[in-house]
Amino acid sequence: MGLILIRHTTPAVKTGVCYGRADLDVAASFESEADALFEKLPYAELIVSSPLQRCLKLAERLSAALSLSTTVDPRIAEMDFGAWEELPWSEIPREELDAWAKDFMHARPHGGESVAMLRARTLDALAELRAARQPTLVVTHAGVIKAALSTGDSADHFRTEIGFGEFVVLPPHEEDQS
Repeated sequence: MGLILIRHTTPAVKTGVCYGRADLDVAASFESEADALFEKLPYAELIVSSPLQRCLKLAERLSAALSLSTTVDPRIAEMDFGAWEELPWSEIPREELDAWAKDFMHARPHGGESVAMLRARTLDALAELRAARQPTLVVTHAGVIKAALSTGDSADHFRTEIGFGEFVVLPPHEEDQS
C-alpha cells in the first residue's frame, strides 16, 4: 500500500471564497463526514497532517480511532493565495486572474505561492513519505492532491476533482516494491 491522500472535510467558509492558507475551522457536518470517511479507509500505520486546523481535526479524530500517531508536515499545507485569501473569487481583479491563467505554473499575482512552488514542496514531502515505505494517511488539501496527481504544467493537468472527506491512493513507486 502506498500513500492515502485524504482531503479534509467541509470547511466553515461561504461558497465562492478563495482560501488556501487561511486556517479555517470545520463545518457543522464534520462528525458525519469523518464517520463516513472512516468506514472506507484502507489500512495505514501512520498519519501525517497539514498544520491547518481543518486537516488537524480530522487527523486527530483518525488518530484516536485507529490508535496511530500523527505527524504534522507544513509541506502538505494548501497553496498560499496571498492577498486573495478569504476574498470572494468574484472580487478578485480580473487582470490578476488573467495573469494567473496566462502563466498558470509560475504567476503569483496575489503575492503568495505559485503552482510550481506548491507542486515542488508537495512532491518533496510525498517522496520522503514514500521512502519510509509505510502505509500512510496524509490529511491534506485539494491543491496538494492535484499537485501530486498532475502529469503536466497546464491548468488542465490540475483538474482532478476530489470532494471533501474523499481520498485517493498513490501506489508505491515500482522501485519501492522490490
